[in-house]
Amino acid sequence: MISINGIDFEFKKGNKISDYTKSSNSFKDKKFFVFEKDGRLYDIDTTVEDDSKIILHNFESEKGKEVYWHSTSHILAMAVKIFTKNLKGNERNVKLAIGPSIENGFYYDFEFIDYKFSEENIVEIEKIMQELIDEDIPFKKVEIKKEELLKIYKEKEEKFKIELVENIDQEIVTYYENYSKKYDFRFFDLCRGPHLPSSGYIKFFKLISTAGAYWRGDEKKEMLTRIYGISFPEKDMLLQFISKMEEAKKRDHRVLGKKLGIFSIFEETGPGLIFWNTKGGMIRDIIERFWKDEHLKRGYQLVITPHISKSDLWKRSGHYDFYKENMYIFKIDGDEYVLKPMNCPGHILIYKTKIHSYRDLPIKFAELGTVYRYERSGTLHGLLRVRGFTQDDGHIFCTPDQLKEEVEKVYDFAIFMIEKFGYKKFFVELSTMDRENQSKYAGTLEEWDFAQESLKDVLIKKGVDFKVMPGEAVFYGPKIDIKLEDAIGRKWQGPTIQFDFNLPRRFDVTYIGDDNKEHYVYMIHRALLGSLERFIGGLIENYAGKFPLWLSPVQVSILTVSENSVDYAKKICKILDRENIRYVVDFSDEKINSKIKRSEEENIPFMLIIGKKEAEEEKLSVRMKGHGDLGKKNYNEFLKLFYENL
Repeated sequence: MISINGIDFEFKKGNKISDYTKSSNSFKDKKFFVFEKDGRLYDIDTTVEDDSKIILHNFESEKGKEVYWHSTSHILAMAVKIFTKNLKGNERNVKLAIGPSIENGFYYDFEFIDYKFSEENIVEIEKIMQELIDEDIPFKKVEIKKEELLKIYKEKEEKFKIELVENIDQEIVTYYENYSKKYDFRFFDLCRGPHLPSSGYIKFFKLISTAGAYWRGDEKKEMLTRIYGISFPEKDMLLQFISKMEEAKKRDHRVLGKKLGIFSIFEETGPGLIFWNTKGGMIRDIIERFWKDEHLKRGYQLVITPHISKSDLWKRSGHYDFYKENMYIFKIDGDEYVLKPMNCPGHILIYKTKIHSYRDLPIKFAELGTVYRYERSGTLHGLLRVRGFTQDDGHIFCTPDQLKEEVEKVYDFAIFMIEKFGYKKFFVELSTMDRENQSKYAGTLEEWDFAQESLKDVLIKKGVDFKVMPGEAVFYGPKIDIKLEDAIGRKWQGPTIQFDFNLPRRFDVTYIGDDNKEHYVYMIHRALLGSLERFIGGLIENYAGKFPLWLSPVQVSILTVSENSVDYAKKICKILDRENIRYVVDFSDEKINSKIKRSEEENIPFMLIIGKKEAEEEKLSVRMKGHGDLGKKNYNEFLKLFYENL
């Protein structure tokens, strides 16, 4: 007997899973195309020699999507090879790099020889892809000796594939091939698989865009052409994706950030370094003040650590050995220094300035600490991927008995913060160790079990629906990650709560217990917003630049119709000053419609329009973003309306 998704079938040794999915009414309509056994994915026509648990996947699962999209990337690469052969008479005029599935779709990287690929070629590539899909070409898995495949790739001068094969530490490797009768073309690609049974499973697709990408992400290596795409089994899915993509373009924080005057990046200073303009500076200040106030309410102590320190500190922490390629290192007076890539060692040094008793714990430090990390220029992306950013770091030093309570407090604090900023939907992941590779991790197995169970118990107590991620823990401890969903359904990295077995031992971070002996502290890293740069970039896109009233850098614009209403407008300014309401004025002679249009474009929540009649009646014509003209109100009525929406 074999059990597939809880349904038992008679199973003959050596049969294929596809025999069951094709013959059983329970599975035919589900369109399963790949299966999982013992944590690994296999092609659906793979034979099964035992009665292991089988999990079937179709496009509804994340693993199914990955296979679907990766298979489409192979069809894209095949189409590009055919396109190049038709154009140049030789498929060798394009070199294949890699073509993985990604969060939303897939891409493939190519190097075009003696030809400049452009967006205009996309239409022709799509036409060839559609013909290959209509042909319903099988994906055939082939096992081959590493040296034989190297020989084939060398003969074809596929330099990127040669490099990939040479780095495989196995004698036998696999590739997948597809043969088109229409084009009389055999395509093959180095790949572990699995894949769809055939190209006909791909129903609807679109090539989205092209971009430049360095081989291996290294700007010192070849610049490649990256083609992005998406595919779905149903047309409505593709149409919805295209609609969401168009909406995402409108919300692009790089475009809105420039248009709204929030931030700038200057060539004179280099990529990945953010300059906050006046409005961006105000948004940051609002967030930072709120952040500090909420931390002080919860017993955190604010600390500040230097931007640079001797490399000895980072050698002791372990970052120098494992993170050196991402650090900025330089010399001062013959000593080696580092621009800090993180804040944790500095907080530990502050903790160690005195001896602590168990009665002192928990001790909670928090810092808005600016850190610097080397990111390759090809990976930089507006506010979302930068080289200098401010981390909202916090570290809790506690005893084992306090661990669960402190994790619960951090979790509650994290949810409070993200809901305050307007995120209503989120997903929680618990990353645990790989028990088969214990040597990769700091700490003992008993300590890991205790920490993992503590995190798990907190989530269960809170009634949180969470996903366990085996083997996804960092080497120093397990963690809880909270992913945020924005207004158009995209996921963003949110708060993280991480346990650390590594640094307390490296820095001998202890407390005196009730037995008068030294014990290692239990140390919790936590970031509620993460990088302020990335968080604000996400806020811009989530709100499409239309920030809620409390976060808006400018809350009110005061617009005069004529010169004889300026004096009354100045009186209103004094009232707003007294209420600490953020405002701008426009007393110019420009037509009022132009002033209103500009305020609308700048997404200012309230407009107070003052003409001669308003000045005489001591009233205000009030307009509210999203609601239009609200009519005339006196300033007390306006203040009431303002605070009702704050």
